[in-house]
Amino acid sequence: MTNAGDDRTEALLEAVREALARRDPLVIRGSGSKDFYGRRYTGTPLEVAGHRGIVAYEATELVLTARAGTPLAEIESVLANHGQMLPFEPPHFGLHATLGGTIACGLSGPRRPFSGAVRDAVLGVRLITGHGELLAMGGQVIKNVAGFDVPRLMVGALGTLAVILEISLKVLPRPETERSMVLAADPPKALARMQELLRQPWPLSGLAYDHGRLLVRLAGADAAVAAAAKQIGGEGLAEQEDYWNALKEQRLAFFHQESPLWRFVVPPAHPHPADCGDSVIDWGGGLRWVRSTDSAARLFALSRHAGGHACLFRGGDDVEPRFQPLPSPLLGLHQRIKQAFDPYRIFNRGRLYAEL
Repeated sequence: MTNAGDDRTEALLEAVREALARRDPLVIRGSGSKDFYGRRYTGTPLEVAGHRGIVAYEATELVLTARAGTPLAEIESVLANHGQMLPFEPPHFGLHATLGGTIACGLSGPRRPFSGAVRDAVLGVRLITGHGELLAMGGQVIKNVAGFDVPRLMVGALGTLAVILEISLKVLPRPETERSMVLAADPPKALARMQELLRQPWPLSGLAYDHGRLLVRLAGADAAVAAAAKQIGGEGLAEQEDYWNALKEQRLAFFHQESPLWRFVVPPAHPHPADCGDSVIDWGGGLRWVRSTDSAARLFALSRHAGGHACLFRGGDDVEPRFQPLPSPLLGLHQRIKQAFDPYRIFNRGRLYAEL
């Protein structure tokens, strides 16, 4: 563990205060592994990758605190040495992905429906606001939260509210064993089968559909996994670990196409449109990756009709907006939150929405 970092905190705080005095927008940047995500925006770079290190780790309490610039790989290695893991299985999208970028983007991997999303794991944060203030919110204990949950508000905000300095996270024990099964199905049958599986008390940790293959990952005690695999049937997936990593890190052939990649988050049981484009389904139906050259207006309308939301994840750089347009009352709420944390809009101005 490292106790260094106070000097770096002061340097970042001073840089924010100088930018605030000049009303100079800042681009908060870690390793740059997720620079592709969100709207194009400009400003003076504020490098946080040097603000790194695990501050505290209580393995028996299942809590870890690390600075924002700490590489995910370093955190996962330390957790693995203690038989533990990050429950939300975050994608890296690069060798040097940082914890701060993971929290800011709010992205979770295939385990998300079964072990929780990023925001479910966040217990506390230390941050610099657009007022030039250093604040610590939340804590290092797992408890119910009453009122405004500021730490989780940072998840998915794409750095538009504050500079995240430290994050405290809930971690989980690694499962005793994992096993994956493959069943043949077309999209409608796959979605129906997914809903059946989700209703069963089985130790699921991954549920995806990929071009004719329904993939089921089980994780837990040996006996429970073996019993569930026998009930589910299908063939064993030989490349189990490689497949789920490839899905999480977007290394499957599907993700190498040139057409724009859209991300739909919808109710898992919602029928999959037959004409929306080539797709891969994750999260038991709740996450749909779609390759499409359709207009943004049509795709946003499809997601709204499904009761979900969509964003242009990769490609289509000339498309605006990239995220699901917000109804006026909800946009107004976002703007008031932005005003409270960053009244002069110096942090990642316009990366999420033009108005923020």
